Amino acid sequence: MIKKLSRPDLMSLEQYASERTRLRSEVIAHKQVRNVQVGPNMTWCFEDYITIRYQILEMLRAERIFESDGIRGELDAYNPLIPDGSNWKVTLLLEFPDPDERRVALEKLMGVEDRCWIRVSEMERVFAIADEDMERTNDEKTSAVHFLRFELSPSMVQAMKSGASLSIGVDHDNYRHVQSPLPAPIRDSLARDLT
Repeated sequence: MIKKLSRPDLMSLEQYASERTRLRSEVIAHKQVRNVQVGPNMTWCFEDYITIRYQILEMLRAERIFESDGIRGELDAYNPLIPDGSNWKVTLLLEFPDPDERRVALEKLMGVEDRCWIRVSEMERVFAIADEDMERTNDEKTSAVHFLRFELSPSMVQAMKSGASLSIGVDHDNYRHVQSPLPAPIRDSLARDLT
């Protein structure tokens, strides 16, 4: 069973303030083998216990949350983003620095979150289950941020544990890009998420 975060896994605001610089450096290094650029305007951030712990600590700091109910709310909101052992959970970022370009692109990319896929070796592609917490696309445009879950079959999990290659991509009419195969350090990091 994959560990979820609980109150003892966190730090007080004071303790976090003193350790923030060190933790930030560690998380940046950790994310180097968990973030993947898919085409020029999309990044997949494969979440795990370390990335989500850091995100919660940053939220508690930014919002100055120190009461039990507030902390519990953050844990409840972010724990679902930690993989469960048979899946990967991804924060998808659509990145267009220019606001006008972003508006036009997000209109053209409606539904892109449902067209993201992973493929273990030569097995069947697995398409994302997107935005389970709330709908992020409306009648006019998609959101710049989506949350994806990729559910793997037991044979896919076993293949990943045995060193199989991993490819990821997007198959949308207005955005088609593939990363194949992912570099070994990224593949190995993601394989460790699976039980």
